Amino acid sequence: MSVRKHEPGTEETQVVEFRLGEDLCAIDIEQVDSIVEVKKVTRIPRTKESIEGVMDLRGETTAIIDPKKFLSVASDERGDDVLVLDRPDDKQKIGIRVDEVLDVTTHSSKHIDTSDDLENLDTRGIRDQISRGIIKKPDEGELDLIIWVDVDKMIDSLS
Repeated sequence: MSVRKHEPGTEETQVVEFRLGEDLCAIDIEQVDSIVEVKKVTRIPRTKESIEGVMDLRGETTAIIDPKKFLSVASDERGDDVLVLDRPDDKQKIGIRVDEVLDVTTHSSKHIDTSDDLENLDTRGIRDQISRGIIKKPDEGELDLIIWVDVDKMIDSLS
């Protein structure tokens, strides 16, 4: 987790924000190795539907996960962006296909809700399965709610 001290008592977290269907999501920037466009993905027989397949990324076989299938996010859109993860314990590179990478942002701990009392949010199942919390991002007088995804929990649940 990328945490920086800003003001006394205030920590900041830096994340990569992306969109899955209508949901806004984010993962810690330290967990992202690179952002690439999807090339040819080869489906692997008898794997879970959420594992889209593998692709060659700079000479390295990279597994591509479609979190929308895993999370039952309804969307006809199929993005071309892949967040390639930086997880040292993985035996091979893993990438997450997203609809659109939006931005790299920094959020104060006062804007992040990690409590278990998030029942009033309609996040199509993401919160219950892989959420670390909700980032409350002010946006032109509105408040965007961004699901802070626990990548480790998501990957482990595919095993």
